[in-house]
Formats: sequence, structure tokens, C-alpha cells
Amino acid sequence: MRNNITALVLGALLTLSLEAATKKAINPPEFAPAPGAPAPMFSPGILMGDTLYVAGQIGQDLKTKDVPADFETEVKTCLANIGIILKAAGMSYDNVVSVQVYLTDMDLFPRMNTVYATVFNAPRPSRTTVGVTKLANAKAHLEVTVTARK
Repeated sequence: MRNNITALVLGALLTLSLEAATKKAINPPEFAPAPGAPAPMFSPGILMGDTLYVAGQIGQDLKTKDVPADFETEVKTCLANIGIILKAAGMSYDNVVSVQVYLTDMDLFPRMNTVYATVFNAPRPSRTTVGVTKLANAKAHLEVTVTARK
């Protein structure tokens, strides 16, 4: 009897561990490709247990794919796109624990930081900001990726 209970408990724990470790793609409908367009080669987010890994996002309009000419609008759009992914995973900006920002011009840092501070509340997530020569979309000035935890 004792061995049966032990086996049941171990089986239940193994099942819970496997469920928590299951990789789930987070694909909000707003990120769906236009009809006839090729599917992206990545998921906007991956939920693994209680941790969400958000793919790098740029500030492009999800419908038109245009990057705004105004940098502050680009940053707001980028962070809003991240918010859509967070919401689809049942999270919010308050769940974000780490942020990585890639800027094509480090002189834009203060302007990015001003917008950033309106989205992330204290205690703000850890953050790394790196200057890069260019991004995959030549019109983009920044790319942001985040990690969030429930």
C-alpha cells in the first residue's frame, strides 16, 4: 500500500513537472501575418511554466508594418506590441523581470528612457541597453525583448 501511494505521489509530481516545463507558443491574433504573407519564423512569445520569453519587438504598426518617423511614437508602439504579447499570456508589464533594449543610436537613450518610465512601474525590471549598428528592419531605431514571470 505504501509503495502504491509513493508511486502515485511521484507520478503526480512528474506530471506537474512536465506540464510546467511544456513550451507553449504565444501568438496573439494581432501578430498573424496578412493573408498570403509567409508565416514568421519565430513565435512572438514562448511560455515555459510561469516564465514568458518575448521575442525582440520593434516599433512597427502591426497592421501596416510601418515604423513611425517619430522616435517616441516608435518606442510607444514597440512597448504596446510587447503589452499585447504579455496580455495574451495572462500577464502585464508588472510581471516583467528583465528587459533588453537595442538602440541603433545611443544618443536616443534619454528619449527612450522617458517613454520607458511611463510603462514600467517601480520596482522596474532589470535592464540592459546595448548600442547596435543596425537592426533587421532598417527603419527601426530600437528593438526590445523582455522576460516576464507570473
